[in-house]
Amino acid sequence: MATTRADADAGDDLYSVLALQRVELTAADSVESDLDFAFRLQLQEAISASLAHVPSSPSTSSLPPSTSSAPPPLPHDAASPTFASLQSEELMKLDRELADSRQAKLEMQKAREDLQRAIHDHNFAKELAEIPDDEWEESGDNIEKPLCARDSGDCFFKVYSKGLVIEELVNGERVSLSAIGVAICDQMDNLIFELKKPLIKSGLNKSAAETKALIEGLNAALSMELDRVRVFIDCFPLFQFVTGRWPAKQRKISVLVDQVSLLEKRFSYFKPRHVARNDMKYVYELARAAINSQMTVPAEISRGKTINETCVICLEDTDVGHMFSIDGCLHRYCFLCMKKHIEEKLRQGMEPTCPHEGCKSKLEVESCRIFLTLKLFEIWNQRMKEALIPVTEKVYCPYPKCSALMSKSEIERDASSSSFVGRQLGARKCTKCHRRFCIDCKVPWHNNMTCIYYKRLNPNPPTEDVKLKSLASSNLWRQCVKCNHLIELAEGCFHMTCRCGHEFCYNCGAEWKNKKATCSCPLWDEENILDDDSDSSFEEEDDDDDEIDEYESEFESEEEFI
Repeated sequence: MATTRADADAGDDLYSVLALQRVELTAADSVESDLDFAFRLQLQEAISASLAHVPSSPSTSSLPPSTSSAPPPLPHDAASPTFASLQSEELMKLDRELADSRQAKLEMQKAREDLQRAIHDHNFAKELAEIPDDEWEESGDNIEKPLCARDSGDCFFKVYSKGLVIEELVNGERVSLSAIGVAICDQMDNLIFELKKPLIKSGLNKSAAETKALIEGLNAALSMELDRVRVFIDCFPLFQFVTGRWPAKQRKISVLVDQVSLLEKRFSYFKPRHVARNDMKYVYELARAAINSQMTVPAEISRGKTINETCVICLEDTDVGHMFSIDGCLHRYCFLCMKKHIEEKLRQGMEPTCPHEGCKSKLEVESCRIFLTLKLFEIWNQRMKEALIPVTEKVYCPYPKCSALMSKSEIERDASSSSFVGRQLGARKCTKCHRRFCIDCKVPWHNNMTCIYYKRLNPNPPTEDVKLKSLASSNLWRQCVKCNHLIELAEGCFHMTCRCGHEFCYNCGAEWKNKKATCSCPLWDEENILDDDSDSSFEEEDDDDDEIDEYESEFESEEEFI
């Protein structure tokens, strides 16, 4: 409260100074106007006097005296700004900034009061739930709890932060752009506060941007007087920095981490947690939107007046040259949204179609090549090849370093045109690595050995298959009966839809028909639906060696900073 009063007094003093400055500027402007008028009057008289001493010529003597002696009018530079006018504009800007700041403080105060009321109601509801039934029937109508100034109890708030550093093509030049996104939610993941803004300073790497995003999130939480927070981080190096397990090697990264440590001490409860990148989608979108705003502004400045069109997905005004029109339906979306839509569909193993709801227009890979990366273009071609081959016709090369997808008819055509030994026994040649394998046993070619004899010598499946089946069994993965892909239930109900389109029950494997189950299994398990926010769920888990190596290699690749 004392801080609020001090801020109010400081604001009143500043407004008083501004009022005094306006009075002084008005007086200075009046004096400057009088001086300018006096100067122009003297100059006018000097010109008139000089014209009076000039001898008249025959042509001018015939003119009326008033016309011949009248001096030309003095030009007046109305466009040239004066010092007083410039100062007045600066004061007006400062006045607007102060008004915006005061409005922001009022909005922040209102948000704090709403949060305090929500926390109070949450704690009061918990206390009411613990009251025995007999006591509630006796005195339940008379129970009340007034709103206190501090009533946070054991409530905590979730802080999500994301920093992005991306290279984009702006006006034909590749430029590094960076931005941050911050979101603060309550325990039920209801959004309380969000922030997205670009980072103007160039040369930032990923760790620096992530740390700056975290600092912004913590400052926002402190400004809202939230003293119990759980911080969610998907950047593994930053998580190691914050928890003190890794020392920051670069000096500027170390300075940023020290700022996080100082902010951490101002919270009564502070717990960081490392989460998957899928849990940070919302703040990623905020940071991405801030980067998009940096891309559109230079384009407008360089080309002057441009024609913009609003993308109905991201609601961003985009240059019409960066809008994609889908063949057939003519729905239009920006390049970035189309790229993300195709990337998500390919990740799910589905064929990309028009994003418009209910539209079934198919996307052509060649027409979309203008905004696709080379890797995404290759993945899409591979998915198209997989979709053209029926499930019963698919054959994969058994050599682990190849694993190329082929069709049986393609292999048979190549085999019929060749005459290598063993073709009649099932020997075939991979179309990619050109090594031989057995089409019946699905293993590298067993030379001088029939399939029956090979299976007698090798009755057990390959070690890799055994490990995969063991892993699938221990993790309760389910195999699609249509395409044989392994599927894991991360969360949600037991109704599964495979990438091939087959729908089935994850619990027993029975097929779903017409969006209805053919088994009597429950639709869901509460453990896969509800998110446990207890402290035990936030205990750190050991990451497998592959993930740690991946993050460490990513961290080592970012050694150069600014």
